[in-house]
Amino acid sequence: MTLSLSDVTVTRGHGRTRTPVFHEFTARFEPGRVTALVGPSGSGKSTLLAVAGALLLPDSGAVVLDDTDITGLREAERTRLRRERIGYMFQSGNLLGALTATEQLLAASYVAGGGTRRHRARAVAALEEVGLADRLKHRPDQLSGGERQRVALARALFLGPGLLLVDEPTAAVDRTQADAIAKLIIDRTRAHDCVTLVATHDPAVIATADTRIDLNPEP
Repeated sequence: MTLSLSDVTVTRGHGRTRTPVFHEFTARFEPGRVTALVGPSGSGKSTLLAVAGALLLPDSGAVVLDDTDITGLREAERTRLRRERIGYMFQSGNLLGALTATEQLLAASYVAGGGTRRHRARAVAALEEVGLADRLKHRPDQLSGGERQRVALARALFLGPGLLLVDEPTAAVDRTQADAIAKLIIDRTRAHDCVTLVATHDPAVIATADTRIDLNPEP
């Protein structure tokens, strides 16, 4: 999968008070590579992730996944696209408190319309790949911050998306765990050959990324 944004403009506010977040933003992202989105709070990093992930439609411009401009899709089509082709890893991990690590991945499969029993072995293997072989039956409150982020990454990649969107993955973990997560995002991106965009302030994540895009708010 490739991702291209062409002349994308996004504004916030209402009426005459609307202000630009992006104005005619253009970029192309290739599979197997990590792009760090860098900038101060309010510069639009999370907004760009939302636009790329079909969660927010831009005011104008094109957002093209392979040959499909997602801005022209109906809401039901965008929902299906998000479920089948896009993985999300949120700052907090966004795990379900009552579910074990394995069940977090199986729940993602269920929501996407797949079964759970036949996917259990795959879920176990995905968690082993991120170093959680001994945490399969642990719930979020039994995991460290870094372990929760590893579960979140495994869940985001579980259904084999072509696009991985990551929002501040190291904000709530210590330096050692942050470095490990940064490396893991790179390794998993290569292994899955997906397009990965990471919104981050973390120098370690920025340093390991293949490409850096600096975002700054309009003056």
